[in-house]
Amino acid sequence: MLTKLKRQVQQLLSSEAKAAHKIGLTPNIVTVIGFVLAFLAAVAYAVASSEQPLWLLAGVLLLMASGFCDTLDGILARTYNQASVFGGFLDSLLDRYADALVLGGIIVSGLCNLFVGLAALASSLMVSYSRARAEAAGIKMESIGLAERPERIIVLAGFSLVAIFWVPALNIGVIVIAVLATITVLQRGLHVYNVLKHKQENKPT
Repeated sequence: MLTKLKRQVQQLLSSEAKAAHKIGLTPNIVTVIGFVLAFLAAVAYAVASSEQPLWLLAGVLLLMASGFCDTLDGILARTYNQASVFGGFLDSLLDRYADALVLGGIIVSGLCNLFVGLAALASSLMVSYSRARAEAAGIKMESIGLAERPERIIVLAGFSLVAIFWVPALNIGVIVIAVLATITVLQRGLHVYNVLKHKQENKPT
């Protein structure tokens, strides 16, 4: 959903992209920085507890900084013609690791139910997998689905902030992510089915 706002976001972050380019940051470097920040966010979530909920604030700040880098690397690549096949592969690969690490950190902390956390983790990874499989078949998937990665990050950050004051909110947030990600996978599956059906119906005989 939020990817539809990409042009507006690119304009808003053009000055940040220019500054990053000036100091020599490449899209791949920004991608790696974003992954490191996600790893640190996962650590913050893992050590958080009902007795030390302020660690959640650190987790949120690091998670949002990681998401910022995930946006900035694409803007850098497009603005300065630095896009590459490997860069796209690296970005996608590290994003999946980042998602798994952050949700894994929440599971380790015990601030969400184990099965709820695993459901959110599996469904989040399936959102990305469904896109990869569809695009390998030549079907565009960008902006298809209710909860792509930016939406899931925002949901997690929002519920994490509430959890600083009311710890059970984080478990609810993980449930919401699991449900939204599952709906997204179903939406993408339906989209692929409809596109392939349309192609089949319009195939010359």
